[in-house]
Amino acid sequence: MDLETIWHQFLNSLQAEEHVRDAKVQKRAGIPFLYVESNLSRDELEYSIRKWSARAMRGKRLHSETIFFRSSEDLSVYRHRFYVPQEKMFCCGNLCPDCVRFK
Repeated sequence: MDLETIWHQFLNSLQAEEHVRDAKVQKRAGIPFLYVESNLSRDELEYSIRKWSARAMRGKRLHSETIFFRSSEDLSVYRHRFYVPQEKMFCCGNLCPDCVRFK
């Protein structure tokens, strides 16, 4: 699974929003930061980010995490990442108490 295609789809969808002027991602110290220029309120913008990240992840075993970082005038910065959940995905045969067979 290539996360670059997920990011590309997410950013294109977010930029297509009516009140979003620009959205881009930059990595600082290995952490992806999402820069969004918009005149939406913080709640509306976070709803749009959640909506488009969910659509970009549809059909894949991914999760997203969005944490507000800072804002100034029309620019909002979020720490946003897509990640694979850290859980067992197969049975190893050792009769583990958290085996996927028990779910």
